[in-house]
Amino acid sequence: MTTVRRRRSALALAASAVLCVAIAPAAVAAPTPTPTAVLPSGLYGTGDPTYDGVWRQSLALLAQDTVGVKPAGKAVDWLTGQQCAGGAFPSYRADATKPCDAKLPLDSNATAAAVQALAALGGQDATVKKSVDWLKSVQNADGGWGYNPGGASDANSTSIVIGALAASGGKPAETKSKGGKTAYDALLTFAQPCGGKDAGAFLFQPKMAGVVADSTAAAVLGAHGKGLVVTAGATDEKGTACEKATTIEAAAHNGAAYLATALAKTGHLNTPPMPGSTDPAEKPDHGNTADAVVALTAQGLGDQAKKPLEWLQQNSAAWAKESGPAAYAQLILAAHAAGADPKSFGGTDLVAGLNATGPAPEATEQAEAADEKKDDSGSGAGVWWLVGAFFAASVGVGILFSGRRKNQQ
Repeated sequence: MTTVRRRRSALALAASAVLCVAIAPAAVAAPTPTPTAVLPSGLYGTGDPTYDGVWRQSLALLAQDTVGVKPAGKAVDWLTGQQCAGGAFPSYRADATKPCDAKLPLDSNATAAAVQALAALGGQDATVKKSVDWLKSVQNADGGWGYNPGGASDANSTSIVIGALAASGGKPAETKSKGGKTAYDALLTFAQPCGGKDAGAFLFQPKMAGVVADSTAAAVLGAHGKGLVVTAGATDEKGTACEKATTIEAAAHNGAAYLATALAKTGHLNTPPMPGSTDPAEKPDHGNTADAVVALTAQGLGDQAKKPLEWLQQNSAAWAKESGPAAYAQLILAAHAAGADPKSFGGTDLVAGLNATGPAPEATEQAEAADEKKDDSGSGAGVWWLVGAFFAASVGVGILFSGRRKNQQ
């Protein structure tokens, strides 16, 4: 889910409060955009963090860890400092020195993303456990999760929570609601049958299509029990044929087949115009195209991921620069999944671009390796200097002893 998509979702939830009184109060309150102010030095990005502060921070840290970059300590501290006492993360809170306000909306997506990032970085077991316990406590009866606790389950939220459970060492298939349902039971309710509209795709919610490519890409990962970081799965021999699905595995195949078909013509997905826009034309959707590459690769449809990957390499640099850390992170995770080099992605160094959006990282694997090599070289030179000195001294002692023998003779 891109930053733009998260803002849309938050605004949609706020609008739903007016249009549908049946929605639980906890799910309808949207945070008020923060006025222009100096942002925390540990935060990635310069845009208003109201709707995506924790989200973009989590993706940035996760992407850095994936490519061997050790984030700045204050960047990690900023993220952990966003956690509320009960374990949940909001989308953003400006003053982390005060307890979370009771009216502050808690965000399952932000919480799940934070869990994945902190679990990957390590050393945050208590924070991770607290968040996972909270996520389990707000699981809906159908086995899924909503954007905010109390809201109806949706494919995106359910899928990213699956990723959080897996990243923290849990077993999503064994995490059941009070009604005895798992997240996979919920995901199957979003899967569309073959032959109709959006055949094989996962809808955002059964009665709300949403941005189908977005929810489908998320659900394919969730169906595989995967988080945001994946590697290539075993080749899917079924190709892109949609088949009757009664299991989560079959539904994942159909979802990936839907994405492959949607991408086949142009190599990219499209996004509808923003609400209120005067331009009715659809625009290329870089973020969901990147997510689709990850989903296709996880499903084992690497060949079908090549065209959208190439499109991203040729067309995503300006988008990432404009959109900020979450965009760079999505592209890095897509490159990682598909086996491309994120430091040379269509001529763009995505890692450098991401690093530049936040506090300077502490180190990278390459820098550490270079330092170790330098240390080893220095140590080696020192050892050989000592060996040489010892040899010279030994020769001197030998000559001395030899001279003594001659004198004695």
